[in-house]
Amino acid sequence: MFDIFPIRYIEPVYRPPSEAESLILPVTDGCSWKHCTFCEMYTATQKKFHARPEEEVLETIRHLSEHPYGHTARRVFLADGDAMVLSTRRLLSVLAAIREYLPGVRRISSYCLPRNLRKKSVEELKELADSGLKLVYVGAESGDDTVLGRIKKGETFNSTREGLEKLGKAGITRSVMILNGLGGIRHSEAHALHSAELANATQPEFLATLVVSFPKGDTRLRAAFPDWEPLDVPGLLREMERFIDRLALRRTVFRSDHASNWLVLRGNLPQDKEKMLAQLREAIAVPESAPLRPAWVRSL
Repeated sequence: MFDIFPIRYIEPVYRPPSEAESLILPVTDGCSWKHCTFCEMYTATQKKFHARPEEEVLETIRHLSEHPYGHTARRVFLADGDAMVLSTRRLLSVLAAIREYLPGVRRISSYCLPRNLRKKSVEELKELADSGLKLVYVGAESGDDTVLGRIKKGETFNSTREGLEKLGKAGITRSVMILNGLGGIRHSEAHALHSAELANATQPEFLATLVVSFPKGDTRLRAAFPDWEPLDVPGLLREMERFIDRLALRRTVFRSDHASNWLVLRGNLPQDKEKMLAQLREAIAVPESAPLRPAWVRSL
């Protein structure tokens, strides 16, 4: 079944930037939702969703124990778009195999759609956490229900909040992502304020922002969001100022340093809030001297 490397990948394969050094282990292919009109990762035409056969995943893990990479791996990311769609039993089986055959692994993580937590209890999530699932990445995108509806996210403010609260109660670390500019000009303020409200309500351990972009065009987005107009760079910065100004977080690592971001912001909240606001306000007031990334560096 395996040639040189014991993992069968179906391209494209995506992972969060912070998982660059992780072993990427597919347990599903594609995304279980794939209707989001802003997303160019796992669309319906790009990669069909299905769960990998359980025995194939377990066999892959067993083979990894005989491969040099399996001996050096310290982190495992369960791919593709949402491993949490699998049943708790299947996830526990995978986690048990990783513990048995890859004993050097110290952290296991996954993408997570809030909708796929509805049938999982806090007790089940605690069992997953105790078995090694330490971190999940939740693309909340927005806390504004109008924006979420227009982009066909399949979530609401409340469904995302409920999912994040479940994860928090279970002791699973949450890394939440918000898309700067997703509401366009018309919904920018509501997008910023309600996204901050979502973060305040759930207190995630990590919070990040990316700038929405459409390298392949925005036709899919505009089909359901016909009045969407992109924010220019000053508009994106003003939206970020509103968002950060409204945050009331007690202990969160904040990052806005993805390649898509024009202005790099990093800090721990709440202590670095005023520093980041000052950076934003200076960039808005004196854009010609602001340390903005050139468009070619963003390479989107």
